[in-house]
Amino acid sequence: MYLLLQLMRVTILQTDIVWASPKANMESVGRQIKGAPATDLFVLPEMWSTGFAIEPEGIADESNLTLHWMQEMAFETQAGICGSVSVKENGLFVNRMFFVRPDSSFESYDKHHLFTYGHEDKYYRAGNRRTVAEFKSVRFLLVTCYDTRFPLWLRYRNDYDVIIIVANWPSNRQSAWEILTKARAIENQAYVLACNRVGRDKHSQYAGGSAIIDPYGNVISQVHENTEAIISGDINMELLTHFREKFPVLYEKDNYEIK
Repeated sequence: MYLLLQLMRVTILQTDIVWASPKANMESVGRQIKGAPATDLFVLPEMWSTGFAIEPEGIADESNLTLHWMQEMAFETQAGICGSVSVKENGLFVNRMFFVRPDSSFESYDKHHLFTYGHEDKYYRAGNRRTVAEFKSVRFLLVTCYDTRFPLWLRYRNDYDVIIIVANWPSNRQSAWEILTKARAIENQAYVLACNRVGRDKHSQYAGGSAIIDPYGNVISQVHENTEAIISGDINMELLTHFREKFPVLYEKDNYEIK
């Protein structure tokens, strides 16, 4: 049996984002993190340091400044930190999600399903691999916003315990956000940490609705819409293991191949 930590404290930061200003966003998020209760893991929204940079030239991080900041903050708080960043690498742009540990080691995931409706695909290169980050014996599948609509991409493959979804999900599709995040938890018998931003940019209005969801689809903790806030909850690995063993639906899932 996979060796699991029994309880892990997780914290979601539902933030507003200053457009194209990494410095301002780092200062704001830094204050919130330092003022938060002790936790094992902080989760930040999609493109938390810039806003949803559809036209990323001059906005995207070209020097790993944001990653280095996340590493410093993780070391200072002795907690993991996760969130996505607009990155320019070898002349190409990616929407890259980082999972940073307190020892500065990290995993990264490049968003696979680019939001073609919002023209993200015209500027960004899609990633082609799933990423599972292990931290304190808990396995986290990294997922970014639009990916959430594609259940085969997130389907449990005996490889994770928790799905982290970071997003800039617009308020006019808020009901879909709430339904899909719960559905991904239920069908994969996994915890879901769903972190969405609030506020407005030139593209959309964002209502938030960030939540910690258990493997049954129950909301453990949720942020009120349209407000910056911090929520925390516990990932109970004993509960998860017991549920998967008692109700072994995951062993009866259909086989498939993603091409």
